[in-house]
Amino acid sequence: MRSYRCWRKVQETIRLYSSSSSSASSLLEFVNADFPSTIGIRGRREFARLLQLRASDDLLHYQNVVHGQIIVWGLELDTYLSNILINLYSRAGGMVYARKVFEKMPERNLVSWSTMVSACNHHGIYEESLVVFLEFWRTRKDSPNEYILSSFIQACSGLDGRGRWMVFQLQSFLVKSGFDRDVYVGTLLIDFYLKDGNIDYARLVFDALPEKSTVTWTTMISGCVKMGRSYVSLQLFYQLMEDNVVPDGYILSTVLSACSILPFLEGGKQIHAHILRYGLEMDASLMNVLIDSYVKCGRVIAAHKLFNGMPNKNIISWTTLLSGYKQNALHKEAMELFTSMSKFGLKPDMYACSSILTSCASLHALGFGTQVHAYTIKANLGNDSYVTNSLIDMYAKCDCLTDARKVFDIFAAADVVLFNAMIEGYSRLGTQWELHEALNIFRDMRFRLIRPSLLTFVSLLRASASLTSLGLSKQIHGLMFKYGLNLDIFAGSALIDVYSNCYCLKDSRLVFDEMKVKDLVIWNSMFAGYVQQSENEEALNLFLELQLSRERPDEFTFANMVTAAGNLASVQLGQEFHCQLLKRGLECNPYITNALLDMYAKCGSPEDAHKAFDSAASRDVVCWNSVISSYANHGEGKKALQMLEKMMSEGIEPNYITFVGVLSACSHAGLVEDGLKQFELMLRFGIEPETEHYVCMVSLLGRAGRLNKARELIEKMPTKPAAIVWRSLLSGCAKAGNVELAEHAAEMAILSDPKDSGSFTMLSNIYASKGMWTEAKKVRERMKVEGVVKEPGRTWIGINKEVHIFLSKDKSHCKANQIYEVLDDLLVQIRGVS
Repeated sequence: MRSYRCWRKVQETIRLYSSSSSSASSLLEFVNADFPSTIGIRGRREFARLLQLRASDDLLHYQNVVHGQIIVWGLELDTYLSNILINLYSRAGGMVYARKVFEKMPERNLVSWSTMVSACNHHGIYEESLVVFLEFWRTRKDSPNEYILSSFIQACSGLDGRGRWMVFQLQSFLVKSGFDRDVYVGTLLIDFYLKDGNIDYARLVFDALPEKSTVTWTTMISGCVKMGRSYVSLQLFYQLMEDNVVPDGYILSTVLSACSILPFLEGGKQIHAHILRYGLEMDASLMNVLIDSYVKCGRVIAAHKLFNGMPNKNIISWTTLLSGYKQNALHKEAMELFTSMSKFGLKPDMYACSSILTSCASLHALGFGTQVHAYTIKANLGNDSYVTNSLIDMYAKCDCLTDARKVFDIFAAADVVLFNAMIEGYSRLGTQWELHEALNIFRDMRFRLIRPSLLTFVSLLRASASLTSLGLSKQIHGLMFKYGLNLDIFAGSALIDVYSNCYCLKDSRLVFDEMKVKDLVIWNSMFAGYVQQSENEEALNLFLELQLSRERPDEFTFANMVTAAGNLASVQLGQEFHCQLLKRGLECNPYITNALLDMYAKCGSPEDAHKAFDSAASRDVVCWNSVISSYANHGEGKKALQMLEKMMSEGIEPNYITFVGVLSACSHAGLVEDGLKQFELMLRFGIEPETEHYVCMVSLLGRAGRLNKARELIEKMPTKPAAIVWRSLLSGCAKAGNVELAEHAAEMAILSDPKDSGSFTMLSNIYASKGMWTEAKKVRERMKVEGVVKEPGRTWIGINKEVHIFLSKDKSHCKANQIYEVLDDLLVQIRGVS
């Protein structure tokens, strides 16, 4: 009783000293002078109580003072007090003192070893933790308990894979000793395997546990979500419910995140219903995850209702809904929500600003984006990389690259994300100056020794494709090899595109064949390359390979295949693909509709093209352009003009391509006055005439015999006329028999494109038609001298679903001898008949 009263007196005295202004010195004086007279016999129990009191703000100093008294009274080597000192020194940040106490201990029990290993883990000194454990393992007198084993597993988890082999070695001991069934050890073992990426091992340990705590379930479910096994995490959640385990808020939040990732709307609704049914506490964090789940599943209205019903909205709630609006392309609503934040006295953080800047970029809302920029400066958010990246992206998409560059120059540090944003901004516009600036940014990036990422190279390849620079593309490809990014799926797709644009389909195919893993984007890139370069047969052969793979063709695949069938003028192939589209329910896709229109038009079936147009679910400007071009190619000028009027009456504004089709239709149908009116209409729409428009107008005037007016139009062009424009005039001269103007047009065309055989051939034919054989011979001789080779005629025929290609005077076909024998026989028969 007396000892207890003395202890109470000590406790009250210590609290009194700790509350005074001179607590450290007063406490030191008390422990050194007054404490011995208060308690006559100092036992380990009293010192243990004294150590565990939080009597001072400076815990480390207080523990040193008490530790000094322990040494004075000869209890320095006491195991019980040493264990307490190690633990308390570790918590107070005094690992140096903890080590000294541990090293001086003559006897160490399991608590000593476990406490020291845990202390090292607490301070992130995992290597030292393993050294301590291995020393225990070599010198152990007692079997390890669950606490020291758990601490060891925690240390291995902190070594980022370097402790994997140690845990594997320990696993056999855990199984033999039965510790693998201990819920505490098992949970940490599950966590280790999940962090190491071995979800199968983690699941084996999890299933073997006879009892599972809430922490065990949480660890397993959250680990599955982090590793992309959201479906497995949902299965585990339903298993948890069947075992009558009450899930806490963290588990519910984790499972809702899994529903968002899948996305699995019904699962999110079920969890929401469970929360309401059991009256679980709906704190702000859980509500935020619910809102996020609904917006990611496309249920923005439901998310907005939840948001409006929240009594305790925080900045995360606002930012989550704002991000949801952005993800669902509701950019105007996002801007309204962002404006409302300031009305409620909230200050948007870097995530909110980053989201709204993305919405501004999508809407090209430069004014609003500039206001957000001003706010980020006032709120001191300009140094955040997310905000800076979004600012650069916003200005670039609003065609304000000067402002984007200013932001970049002010805030750019050694951050690859900012360099990528600037390179992407320059690459997007595609003009020569911007593309070269993108390369200059990359050069500066390398000068600063900033390691480029995959996105860096993808943006550079886009710039290289726009420049059609094969040499530059190969240099970028070489750097991708150097950084080990050449076999990435995204990189492979970009490389195939750039080589296709640079007319190197062999290199595109090499990249395609090197890809060990091919997704549908890779296949579609290769299809697009073949179709773009008119290698339609190769595209069809590759489609057969796709059907043997696990990938399922999508609308982009079929759009390429239908285009290939149209280029081959094979209506049978086109109809086969059309049937497949109908079976898969893809015929309403606008890409497919446009491809079908183009295919039927090229195959000489304008009626089928018009049927495809009438059945289109939605008609954009591309769809209208396709049907107008279809009528133009078949000489249906009046119908093409009617479609233009109908298009404008439905509120669709014609573009550059529209007037190419309309002017071509007028040219083929000889509608001179209508063509001139459409040319003026194009100017009223603010569309600057390009080479294609001038070609159509020159052809229109030439066919009508207005050659001088056609020549005047060419000479008034704001840019140097291309060879094709002069060839169009040359064609008109051939019809009219105007040799003098034909000579001028041919000479101008040859000056623009010296290697083009068309101008030479047409001029030679004009001379021949007029009986000017000497001049015709001179043109042919000039072609030989200048090395101009006439492109041979080419035809193809489909037999038994195989396309056979023939060139003029070509004998490369496998059955060329038999073919020429039949031709010779036919010629003999024709001569006999004549």
